[in-house]
Amino acid sequence: MGKVLIIGAGGVATVAAHKVAQKKEVFTEMMIASRTKSKCDALAEVLNKKYGRQVKTAQVDADSVEELVKLLSDYKPDIVMNLALPYQDLTIMEACLQTGCNYLDTANYEPKDEAHFEYSWQWAYRERFEKAGLTAILGCGFDPGVTSIYTAYAAKHHFDEIHYLDIVDCNAGNHHKAFATNFNPEINIREITQKGLYWENGKWVETEPMEIHKPLNYPNIGPKESYLLHHEEIESLVINYPTIKRARFWMTFGQQYLTYLDVIQNIGMSRIDEVEYKAPKVDGTGDTVVKIVPLQFLKAVLPNPQDLGENYDGETSIGCRIRGIKDGKEHTYYVYNNCSHQAAYEETGMQGVSYTTGVPAMIGAMLFLEGKWKRAGVHNVEEFDPDPFMEALNRDCLPCHELHDVDLEL
Repeated sequence: MGKVLIIGAGGVATVAAHKVAQKKEVFTEMMIASRTKSKCDALAEVLNKKYGRQVKTAQVDADSVEELVKLLSDYKPDIVMNLALPYQDLTIMEACLQTGCNYLDTANYEPKDEAHFEYSWQWAYRERFEKAGLTAILGCGFDPGVTSIYTAYAAKHHFDEIHYLDIVDCNAGNHHKAFATNFNPEINIREITQKGLYWENGKWVETEPMEIHKPLNYPNIGPKESYLLHHEEIESLVINYPTIKRARFWMTFGQQYLTYLDVIQNIGMSRIDEVEYKAPKVDGTGDTVVKIVPLQFLKAVLPNPQDLGENYDGETSIGCRIRGIKDGKEHTYYVYNNCSHQAAYEETGMQGVSYTTGVPAMIGAMLFLEGKWKRAGVHNVEEFDPDPFMEALNRDCLPCHELHDVDLEL
C-alpha cells in the first residue's frame, strides 16, 4: 500500500520496525534512518533475514531540517514514523510539510533546555497541515496512544458521559539491574522529576513531584504503590471529552528506583543545564575546559534500555479506569493490557516497555495507509475511530481486557 520511513533506531523503533516488516501487504517498502547508520544497518540485516524484506537505511541528523528534507525528498515516503527523541518532533514535522509527507509520533515535543512538555507547539502546525492536505498523528504509542484509544472506545460504546478518568501504568518487571530506565534515561528522568499535574473541575491542579501516591491492584500482579504524574494525553483528552470532571495519570515505581532517583537529584546529576568540567588533554600537556550536561553524562553511563530485554522478567499492566453515565445510570469500566517482557523479547529482542510503544506506532501508520485514519491536519489519536485500532491491538499481541462495574479503587 505504501512506503514508510522510520526515524530512530532505539528500542521503540526496533519493535516498530519488526512489526512493520511483518506487514508486507501494507508496508510495501520501508527505510530506517538515524544519526548512527550502523545501528540502522544492523537492524535491517535482522529484518531482512527474519522476514525476507529488503529494508533500506540512511544516516540523518533529525535536528537538521535541511538533512531531513533531503532524505524525505529522495525517498518520498507516504508516512514518516518519528520514533526519535521528543526534542526532534518539530524539525521532523517541518520537513514533512516542506516535502509533502504525512507524519506520526509517540510523544509530544519538549525543548532540550527546559524540562517541560505540552502539545501547544505541535498543535500550532494544524493549519499548515490542513492546507497542505497532510495528516499528522500525535501520541501513537501506549501512553499516550492506546490509553487515549481506550478512552475514545469507552466514550463511543459504553458511556454517554465520562466523568472520571484515571490512567494507570504499572511495570512489574525486573531487569536485574541496580538502576536503569525503561526508555531513554534523559527523557525518563526529566519527565518524572517534574511537578505532578491533573485536571479537576475545569482547571489544572499542580502537585509536588511524587507527592500523591497510593497502592493500586493490577491484574495478575497485585498491589503496587502508584504515583500521580503529569502526562501529556490528559491535555488533549479533557479537550476532546469535555464532560470529564477529573483526569489523572498514575505510574508505579519501586522503592529502590526512587532511592536512586532521589540521590541523582540531590547530587545534581538530573540537571539539564551545562556545567564546566576540567578534562586532561590527550597529549598530557594540561587540562582543557569542556561543557557537559549532567543528565546527558548520566545517560551515557546508565544501562542502555535496548539491552535490558534478555534478562527482563515479569510484565507490564497499563489501562484506563473510567467512571461515568450510561442511560442515566453510573457505571465503571476498566480496560487494560498486560504485556510479558519475555514474550516481547522473544519476538523483537526488546523489553515490554519498548514493545507496548512500538506496536501501536505501527498500527497507527497501518490505519493511515489503509485510509481509515487519513484526515488532513494535526490530530491526537482519540480524534480517529478507535474500533479498527482496538481490533488491531487484539491481532498484534497487545490484547485488551475489559471489566465492567468493578471497584476502580480511585
